[in-house]
Amino acid sequence: MRRRVALLAGALLLAGAFAPAAAQAHGISGSADLPIPQWLFAWAAAIVLIASFVALGVLWPRPRLQVPRLRHVLTIPPGVRTLCGLIGVALYGVVVYSAFAGTEVPTANLAPTVIYVAFWVGIPVLSVLLGDVFALFSPWRALYRWIAGAARRLHPSLDAEPMAYPARLGRWPAAVGLVAFAWLELVYVDKDVPATLGVLMLAYGFVQVVGMSLFGERVWSERADAFGVWFNLCSRISVWETRGRELCLRPLLSGLPRLDPLPGTVAVLVALIGSTTFDGASNGVLWVDVAPWLQDRFGDLGASITVANELASSVGLAIAIAAVAGFYELGIRGMRTVDPRRDVRELSRSFVHTLAPIAFAYTLAHYFSLLAFQGQALIYLASDPLGTGANLLGTANTQVNYTLISPTAIWYVQVAALVAGHVAGLVLAHDRALAVFSEDRRAAVRSQYWMLTVMVGFTCLGLWLLSAVNA
Repeated sequence: MRRRVALLAGALLLAGAFAPAAAQAHGISGSADLPIPQWLFAWAAAIVLIASFVALGVLWPRPRLQVPRLRHVLTIPPGVRTLCGLIGVALYGVVVYSAFAGTEVPTANLAPTVIYVAFWVGIPVLSVLLGDVFALFSPWRALYRWIAGAARRLHPSLDAEPMAYPARLGRWPAAVGLVAFAWLELVYVDKDVPATLGVLMLAYGFVQVVGMSLFGERVWSERADAFGVWFNLCSRISVWETRGRELCLRPLLSGLPRLDPLPGTVAVLVALIGSTTFDGASNGVLWVDVAPWLQDRFGDLGASITVANELASSVGLAIAIAAVAGFYELGIRGMRTVDPRRDVRELSRSFVHTLAPIAFAYTLAHYFSLLAFQGQALIYLASDPLGTGANLLGTANTQVNYTLISPTAIWYVQVAALVAGHVAGLVLAHDRALAVFSEDRRAAVRSQYWMLTVMVGFTCLGLWLLSAVNA
């Protein structure tokens, strides 16, 4: 036992030590000025994960997160959901109006910054801190409730039971939606054109309201709404949980083991990690060498320069997602060697929730500098959402403070997020292994050698993506 752990530790430390440092993730700068060599961060991260693995094996002998105890905190007043829905719809309307009526300059229009910074990055952070806030403020959920209520009052016969949601679909619609958003953000050349974003916002909202009308608000939101599914996954990391109007406290991470592993859940998390991986790698030397070759090949087939670039990036995005899926599959198949009677698909679904903290860690580490700096732009954009020179709130002349946090401090926050996210994944995997392999605790620990390898691999990948081009 000790010899196996020692050999595994040596191999993982070697992998961490030789993790390359040649790519720059979105919004990151100055990591070349770090006071500590970047390879040392990889060593330190691997050591932390291995130490956590050993500590879990000794100090965590039985499952603790599978059925957590909830502690009632307060009862939410009945009008809160209606008020939050009104706020959500109002913000949605302002952003859509800004997209169509405002300036075509992306940095001067409210819509791109709200969508790519406040919505895509800010809400996951709020969800981890405060719970599933998006369920309260979701504009399409509020719109559906209002439309359904009005329809029932006009024609009571319309108050019928929703259709049964096809079980085989699971969360696949959400996975497709997240890949589509990743393609919009990372591949599409007109991704920040305000009018384009306005059309997509209206189209997405329409699809959500129609889906809720057919299959019910909660079922559709928890399975098919790409953003609702992602933000809910983040909220399961939080200590806060709502049950109806009851606000409760629960142990950290304990919301994830109770996630229903529907078909497509693995695809959701793999898409999130894979798309963030591609965003970081696309700024590195590896992609800089490969992308022109791909673009030339598509150009030879008759594609224009723009289309060739988009096709090449689409291939890169697909490869990144497939690579993450393959790495997770490798860990699951390795785990099955401990007990060949286990079904690979069942194991994959049983441990999929362990990827949620990693997906959030990748998001936070990758976009932290964007949130810290570009998030400040919301202060002046709120006063001049259309970019017309207005000063509605008196903050239009506010400037982004790029000295708010130093590049070195950003790097430390990003590394801390990556390490914490992967330690959380280890904790969840260990706790689930104790439940799955309940008849043999030693088998449960042995099964986690593979998950440890997956976690260290994802950590080294994340550190590689955070390394600067000029390091």
